[in-house]
Amino acid sequence: MKKLLILSILCILSISIFAQVKEKPANKQKTKKTAVIEEDTLPKVPVIHFNSLVHDYGTIHKNDSGVCNFTFTNTGKADLQLTNVSSSCGCTVPEWPKDPIPPKQSASIKVSYNTGNVGPINKSVFVDSNAGERITLSIRGTVIEHPAEVAPSNPPSQMLKNN
Repeated sequence: MKKLLILSILCILSISIFAQVKEKPANKQKTKKTAVIEEDTLPKVPVIHFNSLVHDYGTIHKNDSGVCNFTFTNTGKADLQLTNVSSSCGCTVPEWPKDPIPPKQSASIKVSYNTGNVGPINKSVFVDSNAGERITLSIRGTVIEHPAEVAPSNPPSQMLKNN
């Protein structure tokens, strides 16, 4: 009985092992042709790619320019259309191109931050487009007061020395 059970298990294992062998393609050119057809049938969609998702102002002075640009490229195969660009607060104002961006073309989103308030900067800009997923851009840094101007010291008057 044990011998019959062991023999049955060995037969099943050998059948399953030989069933896994893949056939080699008969003609390599046929395989290449199929790959070209598959590439042509890929959906023609836009893809947005940013050079950087974060802009760090570092330390800037109060009321200095808070303007930066986020450059992006349409790496897809269809026109890219930005549908909305918004910010996390009213102190950050984004400007974006309203016209479609053709494939392999670049454009930028201009972000203006109001540097009128002293303190840390940590704001977000949200980009919606026909490429699908929402992208979040970030601006960071610190706004400080301008250094106090020191009045120049005047040398003692010559008239006082003569006396």
